[in-house]
Amino acid sequence: MAAPKKGRSASAQSRPGRSLAFILIAIAALTGGMFLSGHPTPRLGIDLAGGTSITLTAKNEPGQPNAINKTNMNTAVDIMNRRVNGLGVSEAEVQTQGSDNIIVNIPKGTNSKEAREQVGTTAKLYFRPVLATEVSGSAASASPSPGASSSSSSKATDKATDKATSSSSASPTSSATSQGRAVTDALKADSTPSASSSASSSASPSASSSASPSASSSASASAAATKLQAQYTALDCTDEAQRAKAGEGSKATDPTVACGKNSSGQWQKYVLGPAEVSGTDIKSAAAVFDTQSAAGWKVTMEFTSGGSKKFADITGKLAKNQSPQNQFAIVLDGDVVSDPFVQQALTGGSAEISGSFDQAEAQSLANMLKYGALPLEFKASSITTVTAALGGEQLHAGLIAGAIGLSLVIIYLVVYYRGLSVIAIASLLVSAVLTYVLMSLLGPTIGFALNLPAVCGAIVAIGITADSFIVFFERIRDEIREGRSLRPAVERAWPRARRTILVSDFVSFLAAAVLFIVTVGKVQGFAFTLGLTTVLDVVVVFFFTKPLMTLLARRKFYASGHKWSGLDPKALGAKPPLRRTRRPSAPVDPKEA
Repeated sequence: MAAPKKGRSASAQSRPGRSLAFILIAIAALTGGMFLSGHPTPRLGIDLAGGTSITLTAKNEPGQPNAINKTNMNTAVDIMNRRVNGLGVSEAEVQTQGSDNIIVNIPKGTNSKEAREQVGTTAKLYFRPVLATEVSGSAASASPSPGASSSSSSKATDKATDKATSSSSASPTSSATSQGRAVTDALKADSTPSASSSASSSASPSASSSASPSASSSASASAAATKLQAQYTALDCTDEAQRAKAGEGSKATDPTVACGKNSSGQWQKYVLGPAEVSGTDIKSAAAVFDTQSAAGWKVTMEFTSGGSKKFADITGKLAKNQSPQNQFAIVLDGDVVSDPFVQQALTGGSAEISGSFDQAEAQSLANMLKYGALPLEFKASSITTVTAALGGEQLHAGLIAGAIGLSLVIIYLVVYYRGLSVIAIASLLVSAVLTYVLMSLLGPTIGFALNLPAVCGAIVAIGITADSFIVFFERIRDEIREGRSLRPAVERAWPRARRTILVSDFVSFLAAAVLFIVTVGKVQGFAFTLGLTTVLDVVVVFFFTKPLMTLLARRKFYASGHKWSGLDPKALGAKPPLRRTRRPSAPVDPKEA
């Protein structure tokens, strides 16, 4: 047997079964992973499942020409995520698109007006005194260690140091009664805690509940304390539904309950007093690295003139108390994002929050403090509300369009290519299975959602995939027209067809990539699907179509050029087989002889 020519791989000719086995094993593994992930169907976008889609475009505020940057956009996404989750919806999506757009997709069942207000308005940022706190779901938690929170007194700036460990208002044997007593005692003193409020925990539950700072407010204070005690006792911050409703309906001037994560990553529940400082009282905030004391990252704050006085008053009162009533909670949209404690009155108009921050945590907290909420001003570019019925109709219409397009392609292949259509249809099925499985897996992994433009991209991809098969088949038929038999025709046609397929798919992928980068919103779904199916086309042609064609070329039905094979030399107008003949020798001149 002659060795293959130099530069040609023999494995593609002699071992096509390996490529077929590889792609079939890959399909089986991906399908198994799809079912194991618990997502056997693609995740549907808003336009197919129904819901509200809001496109927000960032705008630079006066005096801040460079405010639109990656850090601020990510901060805005994080804050909007908090707001959307506060609506009690599931599977909501908040993500950046391009450099200055945020897309908020909220599934069906949410009022579009309410959703727009939640994601487009300024968040509520407050400083509230901590009246009581403990690890949610646990009756025992440690108090902060004063030594762990100490900081250098040589700084010119006033400090509020973030606690290093979680704090608790209850002892290890605390009960619902002691929790209620702490709440009631803190409420009866004033709108802010004082030294007496922390010392009053020795009073009996009945005495504390009946005590009143003034005759005019005794009844209302007792009722409010009882209600707040019940909310605090029942609150379980490990439950997402309860976290979303914690403090619901509370005013800034009212005590409330809230949830937040402590430095150990555990959920902490709080009873908080009325707001003493608001986000509008903060002039600026920044995350800085402390190079002098090597204390790591910290957050510095500067207050307005009015905010400086408010902050000095509250820190002066908090510094007189025992833990945890010497802490104040920074509350954003009802969630506690930090709860530093105070060692002295901070009267300089500035403060620092230090502790076990890394750069990302310090930057995130600084952004929240600096902007009071959203770091940028956003304008709603578009708000689209799609009902579930309309989404179902669109999906149904898209599937019908896809079925019609696929049917027309199959009819064309059968009529024109006859037996070769079996290879093309099998390749289309493999491509369809891979596309479906990958779309199902990409939903939970990267948040890919199949919207109507994405369905259109998949339909367009049918033509792109079929075009690759046609290029290969036509190259084979050209070789047969030149008088070659099928097996060498397949191997000679493949290099030229391969180059054409790669160039064509590269152009399609490049167009999809450019479209994905320069567009926002739903059009990106079209571009992503088009790019994905283009890559899959290359995989299928190389690992399935070519090996399958190589195997079938050895079968008599195709190799003999049966009239229904699509490779009949007579029907193709093939030339007679090329034969080598000896060149006749020139006649000898008798004179020369």
